[in-house]
Amino acid sequence: MPAYDFTAPRLFVAAALAEGVILPLDRAQANYLLNVLRKGPDDPVLLFNGRDGEWRAHLVQTGRKDADLHVAARTRPQTPAADLHYLFAPLKSARLDYLAQKAVEMGAGTIRPVITRFTQGERVNMNRLRANAVEAAEQCGILAIPDCPEPERLPRVLDGLAPERLLVFCDEDAPVRDPVRALREAADPQAPPSLAVLVGPEGGFSGEERALIRDRPNTLALSLGPRILRADTAAVAVLALVQAVLGDAR
Repeated sequence: MPAYDFTAPRLFVAAALAEGVILPLDRAQANYLLNVLRKGPDDPVLLFNGRDGEWRAHLVQTGRKDADLHVAARTRPQTPAADLHYLFAPLKSARLDYLAQKAVEMGAGTIRPVITRFTQGERVNMNRLRANAVEAAEQCGILAIPDCPEPERLPRVLDGLAPERLLVFCDEDAPVRDPVRALREAADPQAPPSLAVLVGPEGGFSGEERALIRDRPNTLALSLGPRILRADTAAVAVLALVQAVLGDAR
C-alpha cells in the first residue's frame, strides 16, 4: 500500500482538526476545489495543519460558490519537522520561489534567509516564501510546515546556531573533493547531529564572511564538485547530499 494518497487534493488549514469538525472554506479554497479541480459533493479532500496529522474530509457544497469540508477520520499521525536548517542568501523572486519549494521537498525543517555582503536584495517577501513552503508541503505529502524566520545578517545567524549543530558550509574553494567521505568523517551517520546548511549568494561570500564562518566550531566547508553551481541548484545538491549521508534519506 502506498504511504500517501495522491488521488485526493491536499489542503493546509489553520484550524484544529478532529473527527466531526466542519470547516467552512474561504472563497479561494472553494474556487480551487469547485471550479479548478471540479470536485463535487462527497469528494474526498486531505487536510493538515502541521499539528494534528492528516485527516480525510469530504466536500459539502453550501452554495454556488461556497462549500464546507466535513472532517471524517485521521489518515496519518503528525510527524515533526526535520531538524535541518537551510540557510541561504536571498535570490530574485522567481528563483527564490523555486528554492523554497525544493528545500521543503528535500526535508528542511527551517528555511532562513541570511543577509550577506553580496546578497542580491535584502528585501524578502516572507508571505510569499511561506506560501511557497505551504504549497510544496501540500503537493508532496509533507505534514510539518517548515519554520520561516525573518531574514537576519550572517553574524547574528551564526551566533544563534547551537554549538552542537553541524554547519555544512558550501564553499567552492574548499579543499574537500569527496563530500560524502567528508560528511561521514564530520559526524557519525548512525547517530547524526542536528544539521544546518549554508549556501551563499551568486557573488559568493566576502573574505571576512568566509573567515567568520570557518572560525565557527563544528563547521564543515564542503565543495560540491568541479563545477560552479547557481545558488538554487546548490540548494538541491547539498540538501540531497546531506540527507543521504546524515539525514532522513540514509
